[in-house]
Formats: sequence, C-alpha cells, structure tokens
Amino acid sequence: MEFQETGTDRYTVLSPQGKLNLVAAPPLKARIDELVRDQRSRIVIDLAAVDFVDSSGLGALIGGLKAARQAGGDVRIAAAGDQVRAVLKLTNLDRILAPFDTIEDATREW
Repeated sequence: MEFQETGTDRYTVLSPQGKLNLVAAPPLKARIDELVRDQRSRIVIDLAAVDFVDSSGLGALIGGLKAARQAGGDVRIAAAGDQVRAVLKLTNLDRILAPFDTIEDATREW
C-alpha cells in the first residue's frame, strides 16, 4: 500500500490510497505503531483515496487506535467514502472511529 505522510508538531496525517485490505493493512498498522513509539500518537487517517476496506483494514485501524490511546493520543479518520462509511456503520465501529468530513474537522480539538 502506498500512503503519503504529512503533519504538524501536533499531529500526523497518513493518507493511504487504494484498497485497505489484507495486503495493505499491515504496513499502515506498522507505521501507526512507529509513530506511537516516536511519541507522535495523534494520528489522522485520511481515507479520501481509499475506495475499499475489509476486516483486515478495520483491524489495522482499531489496533492503531488502541495503541495511540494507550500512549495518550488518538487515531481519527477523515474523508471516508461511501463504502468505508457503510462498513463502519454496519460493524458499529462508527461509534469508536467516528468519521470526520475533513482533516481540519478531525484535528480541530488538538
């Protein structure tokens, strides 16, 4: 999986592209874990360019969320498309990973 990384001194934005599935989820989760280890535990996952997510992708997001929260941070998702929002809603994970419309909305409180 390819993803861009940007950020500020307050947070990091990871922007994956394509499908967030069994193949793509491990590198994303590994990068989240690296950021948390580096004490950069406020992370936004910009899903604007992700057109599909499966259970592996959800697992990576939830695992990253858990790691970040244990370090005093958070993982938030932004700009999720229709398929991603539908999967979050069907699994009730939208209650834990509430999707924000924009990166700015996701980072407003930080």
